Amino acid sequence: MTSSTPRRTVLAAALAAAAGTAAATTAPAAAADAAAPAADAGGRGHAPPAGLVDNRFWSTFTDWRCGAVAGTRAVPGLRPGLVLATPLGRIDHTDPHTGRTSSWEYATWTSPVHTPTVPATEAVASWNAHTPPGTWLQVELSGTYSDGTATPWYVLGRWASGDDDIRRTSVDDQTDGKSTVWTDTFAIDDAASGLRLLSYRLRLTLYRAPGSGLTPVVWRIGAMASDIPDRFTVPDSPPGPARELAVPRYSQNTHVGQYPEYDNGGEAWCSPTSSQMIVEYWGRRPSAEDLAWVNPSFADPQVCHAARFTYDHQYQGCGNWPFNAAYAAGYPGMNAVVTRLRSLAELETLVRAGIPVITSQSFRKEELTGAGYGTSGHLMTVIGFTPDGDVIANDPASPTNDAVRRVYLRHEWGNIWLRTKRYNASGKVVSGTGGVCYLYWPDRPSPVQRRALADLGVV
Repeated sequence: MTSSTPRRTVLAAALAAAAGTAAATTAPAAAADAAAPAADAGGRGHAPPAGLVDNRFWSTFTDWRCGAVAGTRAVPGLRPGLVLATPLGRIDHTDPHTGRTSSWEYATWTSPVHTPTVPATEAVASWNAHTPPGTWLQVELSGTYSDGTATPWYVLGRWASGDDDIRRTSVDDQTDGKSTVWTDTFAIDDAASGLRLLSYRLRLTLYRAPGSGLTPVVWRIGAMASDIPDRFTVPDSPPGPARELAVPRYSQNTHVGQYPEYDNGGEAWCSPTSSQMIVEYWGRRPSAEDLAWVNPSFADPQVCHAARFTYDHQYQGCGNWPFNAAYAAGYPGMNAVVTRLRSLAELETLVRAGIPVITSQSFRKEELTGAGYGTSGHLMTVIGFTPDGDVIANDPASPTNDAVRRVYLRHEWGNIWLRTKRYNASGKVVSGTGGVCYLYWPDRPSPVQRRALADLGVV
């Protein structure tokens, strides 16, 4: 019934004990280091002042031209992007999940230095791209600490739209003794020490088969940086106007036992099931050709498809946050980011604008009336609010599609989503996600939708 995101529990325990000393893995393409990028002076993408969350995403033609280019090129158009133009050289890469070694041409783009409005304890990157067969990409982050020292280049994902050339993967065992990458999240090891991430850069490395002339296309890349204080409870907020969106309903549990190679099948597919609901809300879905690999006797084959193409082979699950966003953004004209919201009011603003939101939370059974289960990590889709302000969610942990629509008490639901600390069933203190969510929207949002997204700093 739960997602495959127990890393949040692992993260809390690890931060309490401090990190180990394993060496960080860095990219083979380091050429962009030679050209130190300028500071990000544009100011685009910041969350509102006095918040605990900062968003910065690069997506315009000007954005791509402002980065440090090493063999890549910005392309204009309705959806400006970045492509591989002139390779810097070749590398041999051995895929740890197949054992296969292949040669690849590569080029890089490095963002300007970005200084978040809030010195951060965590950062999560996300990207929107397409990698045709014979190509893939890598995303890295490097930054400066508040003590004046620098982080290494951390790999935040090796990603491809498909799964034939490389296995989509996060990278374990990356730490410098001050910070650690936990699957998809950069985190300061000891936030109580006062150490923070003051600034960062992102680096894209684009790869293609030698001599092929192929290229990935990247339309958006950025990160959410945050410093959410430790909190077991979050005060309730007054409800806003009621609204409910017509979002398709899919249950992960109708897929139990299907394709167990993707994290034991449907029982762990809350994240891709939620992603598929919103992809279809926006009028997109995989084609019959895309779904030809799925057993024709399976209902809702698009959920199986979403699970396969969000699967992280290192994490061994479908709950990698940026991989879900990248999957959604692979559909025509779609955008997607991973971020944090700071309140139910922000969530209500998005829903009133017509934007459903995928939220991440963990809770004991007795903490969420009507759920009927407890979880160390679960994704559900918020589709509305009742006149009393209670949360209407498409909860994929439901037994059937018809049962997916649930109404949860406002004060209970808001607390389990926004808190950063909780007690598990054994009485142990473990982590909460502090308002993490996925936002998906089309290239041409309505004016009210664009305003709601701009208020968060994601457009």
